[in-house]
Amino acid sequence: MHPNFKLISGFLITLSIYFTGHAQSRDELLKSKLDSAFSELFKADEPGGAILIQQGNKVLYENAFGLADLKTKNKFTSKTVSNLGSISKTFVSYGILILQDRHQLSTDDNLLTFFPDFKNKDIAARIKLRHILAHSSGLPDLRNVEKDSLFYLTAKDEENFTPLKSADSLDFEPGTKFEYSNPAYNGLAMIIEKTSGMKWQRFIDQNIFKPSGMKNSRITDGSFPDKNVAHGYILKDKTYQEYDYGECPTFAAAGNGGVWSSIEDLKKYITAINQCKFTDCSVIKASETIYNPSGWKGEKPIYHTGTWFVHQGFYADTKTEETVNVIEHAGDQGGFKSHLIMIPEKNISIIWLTNNNKFITGHIRRILLKMKYLD
Repeated sequence: MHPNFKLISGFLITLSIYFTGHAQSRDELLKSKLDSAFSELFKADEPGGAILIQQGNKVLYENAFGLADLKTKNKFTSKTVSNLGSISKTFVSYGILILQDRHQLSTDDNLLTFFPDFKNKDIAARIKLRHILAHSSGLPDLRNVEKDSLFYLTAKDEENFTPLKSADSLDFEPGTKFEYSNPAYNGLAMIIEKTSGMKWQRFIDQNIFKPSGMKNSRITDGSFPDKNVAHGYILKDKTYQEYDYGECPTFAAAGNGGVWSSIEDLKKYITAINQCKFTDCSVIKASETIYNPSGWKGEKPIYHTGTWFVHQGFYADTKTEETVNVIEHAGDQGGFKSHLIMIPEKNISIIWLTNNNKFITGHIRRILLKMKYLD
């Protein structure tokens, strides 16, 4: 072997070892910083949560803190099933898109097609499913949740959507502005039932959970999953009090926030999306692509695709210093909070669930940014 070749070979091996060690130390430092941050936020004997950060198939960080249930003292783990809040809407949206791909409905169908009992039929005829999916229908929320909170503790999808059918005017012309609507997604869940001929919960289980391998995920249908699940809590007078099913109005309405899942299963959900396991890749691509209507009059450009929020930086309404493009949806219901974030250009995904009413994306974002994972 030529002496120069030996020198070059040795140099390359040394360089490889250096960069491997550097990458390992960087990843270890990331874990250390995240552990330190979350140890301040979560106490061992209080409600907690679970966090997963991965890059491709490589887990950058996975840990859980605190308790899932203050009564049983069960710990929160990556397998703990927790309420997803509005991340549930992504499953409802994919349910509609799957039915469209099967030519059983169209997102250009109007609302009157599915609900002919609307008081003002002209209003219903002007609203298309794509408007409802993207929170741009203009349909006002006519529920009296605060005045009739006892009713809404047990009111399911139909009871939450029915008041909207009595609307005699719109807040704005469909497709021109953004206004987030929970009851509109209760209506979309009902449309899945009307079109598929089965309970929408079963449709999602058969067509998304099962193909994705999400064996422990479930959707409420009136009854509360009270075994092997987290309970939600809020801090009141320095004491954590349970605030979920039976205490939080509209919790029983599943279309807006009835999916329960774990970090372990949501990791499979992301894989299923990336690998098009439960629907065609063209459907997945469309679900992650902003649709720009011609008559948009909103103060900000549209950032909801009909499934996900898509924008630069981690937040839809707040400008931050990172320039990466993000696909995300957060959840907030009762004492539960959650966030699922995908950053395609970095091949990074982030999932976290908490049952202590704390939103922790900011802590994760700051550390990832400081550690140069978002450059």
